[in-house]
Amino acid sequence: MSALAVERAPGREFAFSPDDFRWISEFIYREAGIVLGEGKAQLVYSRWAKRLRASGCASFAAYRKLIETDSEERAAAVYGLTTNHTKFFREDHHFDHFVRETWPPLAARLNDGGKVRLWSAACSSGEEPYTLAMVAMGARRDVAASLLRRDLRILATDLSLDVLKIAREGRYPVDTLASVPGDLRSTWVQRRGDTGEIDPDLRALIAFRQLNLLGDWPIRGRFDAIFCRNVMIYFDDPTKARLQERLAAALAPGGFLYIGHSERLLGAAEKMLTPVGHTMYRKVAP
Repeated sequence: MSALAVERAPGREFAFSPDDFRWISEFIYREAGIVLGEGKAQLVYSRWAKRLRASGCASFAAYRKLIETDSEERAAAVYGLTTNHTKFFREDHHFDHFVRETWPPLAARLNDGGKVRLWSAACSSGEEPYTLAMVAMGARRDVAASLLRRDLRILATDLSLDVLKIAREGRYPVDTLASVPGDLRSTWVQRRGDTGEIDPDLRALIAFRQLNLLGDWPIRGRFDAIFCRNVMIYFDDPTKARLQERLAAALAPGGFLYIGHSERLLGAAEKMLTPVGHTMYRKVAP
């Protein structure tokens, strides 16, 4: 459906012109790097119509003026156009590789008194970083007890404050947790009726923070592994290339980058990283 068709659609609560759609497309590209084709006009209308109602605006033009001066509503407008789809053990070959290749030397480093830093970029509602923490700790609580006392931290970031709230709480419907292997689920998930709650010791490993991947990164130090999956599909190639170069720079030498199943490296990152499997890369030591 074109933007013009949306404008003329009968029964619409708000008028929605081609100019509105163009403005929103430019806005979300500046703010979050997301590219909206005209085929997304209906999605844009339906998601921002909710924000118009919540803010009391009578038109898209009025809402556009509002978010130019109201920073909180501006953030809500951006969140309204982001997609947060995830699940536990999504693209599980990444976690197989992490357990088999990435984690053993990191665990040894921890046991020798060193530190390990992992980053789940675009963590959404927390399934990815909790999966990462589970596979790192394993199903044996006695073995994990030693690692839990070591200098291991997982940074989990997302643009949306709404999904970060869910992630911090660490409570999920039982059926959402069905993809977690039974031994890990019995060790790290506490059943509360129809809800499963992530164990507090596991939650303590993870720092959930708001971060725009296209903005400034108030991050010190480098990471031993970064998961940045299924977010770059919404970006154009120049934006992907810039982000990938920054991610590669944020990796420690020998560190691993995991990206989404339909994503690929572009630009300078291709020279900084070497493939070690499908959508898995290792930083080339200088």
